[in-house]
This record gives sequence, C-alpha cells and structure tokens, in this order.
Amino acid sequence: MSPRSRLADGPVDPRALDLGHLALFVGHAVSDAVQAAVAASGHGDLRFSHGFLFQHLVDGERTVGDLATRLGVTQQAVSKVVAELEALGYLERAAGAGDRRRRPVRLSARGRAAIARARKARLAVERRLEARCGARAVASARAVLADALEALGGADAVRGRRVTAPR
Repeated sequence: MSPRSRLADGPVDPRALDLGHLALFVGHAVSDAVQAAVAASGHGDLRFSHGFLFQHLVDGERTVGDLATRLGVTQQAVSKVVAELEALGYLERAAGAGDRRRRPVRLSARGRAAIARARKARLAVERRLEARCGARAVASARAVLADALEALGGADAVRGRRVTAPR
C-alpha cells in the first residue's frame, strides 16, 4: 500500500498499520476491557492513569517524594492523586506524626483488591484472545512484542516497575 493511499478517507485496514500503532491500539482495547471489568466489580472510580502510581506500591509503601521521582512528575501532582485515591479508599498512609508528605503511602485492602481484579481481567482477555487466535499465535505475538520492547529500550522500565504515563 502506498503512503498516499493510507491518507485517503474511508476505513483503515488494521493489518495495514505499522507495528507501533497496532500494538498501541491493541493495548488500548485491552485496557478498555480491563477497565470495564474492574469498574463492574465496584472500582468504577479508578482511571487508567492510576495504574502508573499503583505499580510503585505493589511491593510496599513509598513516600510522595519517592513516587514523584519514579513517575517523573512533581510532588504536588502526586500529592493530589494520592489524596484522591486515599479519599476513595485505595491508599492509606503509614501511621505516625509529622508531615503527611513524608509519611509513606501504601495500598489499602481495597487497592489490593482492585489490582487483583485487574489481573484477573487481563487473564480473561488473554484467554479470549487464545480462544479466537490460538494459544500458539498469542504466545508468538507476546514474544515479538517483548523482543520489540527490548530492542527499543523499554524493557528495563517494565522490569523495574518504572513505566511512565504516555507523553
């Protein structure tokens, strides 16, 4: 297909997309399915962006300053999201006196339940894809995408739970 024909009006054939856009759009579709399942389980107040903060709390508590550094945003931005998630019952602060910004933040039982539900929903989406495309094809797609992530320098961020929000 010539570059000019890609600019034409009308439907787009997903098979004609470059790998990056196709992977992005698959990611969006998976995220939408997971978000819908999580919302249906009583966590409809969570947004996709909350996952970027949650990834840093899965292994334990962290200060707002540490979260800001890991997320590449200001402490004020993290404080705002933490306060929102704390009010919704997904996060809690470690007990203690003193400045709230220095008291570590951790996932609450509700936060851990939301993560468990999201993981279950991701597995269900994967099983759905295996039923449609075959387990071998899904495993092959995973291998290609993991190799591409490695080749493009993004795998270390995933390994270290340091994926940042899209820019």
